[in-house]
Amino acid sequence: MVASERTVAFINSFDKGNSPFLDEIERTAKEGRIPVIRRETQNVLKFLLALHKPKNILEVGTAIGFSALLMSENGPEGCRITTIEKYESRISLARENFRRAGREADILLLEGEALDLLKGLTGSYDLIFMDAAKGQYIHFLPDVFRLLAPGGLLASDNCLRGGEVIESRYAVTRRNRTIHARMREYLYELTHHPGLVSCVLPVGDGVALSTKV
Repeated sequence: MVASERTVAFINSFDKGNSPFLDEIERTAKEGRIPVIRRETQNVLKFLLALHKPKNILEVGTAIGFSALLMSENGPEGCRITTIEKYESRISLARENFRRAGREADILLLEGEALDLLKGLTGSYDLIFMDAAKGQYIHFLPDVFRLLAPGGLLASDNCLRGGEVIESRYAVTRRNRTIHARMREYLYELTHHPGLVSCVLPVGDGVALSTKV
């Protein structure tokens, strides 16, 4: 956790909440130990949707569809979402959740490895939400930048990994050192990319916001 538990509890005390269906999906995810974006991160995403009003959204990392449905419910009328997931067990749950929500026509789920699928996408997206394998963000970035519309927003979740990224590589477990190094490299690329203006927020597990200039 990046912020203190007391700070997070205070911030979340102002949360207006989600629809009963989204609450149900969130409970199901937590019971199955499937990660969903934190409450404070959900509110950042809602704010971005209200501010930017994106018509075309790309999500990298569907899980069981919670964040895609959150964006679909809070995005502008006619908003279309393309979302990518590789795990079959999660894909079936996500498709069922989209069906139950009546959002099948608004959300396109692509199955497979994000790195391969991103290379095959064309067109542009007003908002791209990154919430997949953290060690792969740096490899996704060239295609994500290509697909991001001028003036578009890129939101990268979990970029501080609960505060672990700020620690020395020797302070993290050996198995996490590759992710630690890659996420640091990703944050450097975001903040020094000539085509992006970026900031890093200590919200949830860390959210990096970038706009294409």
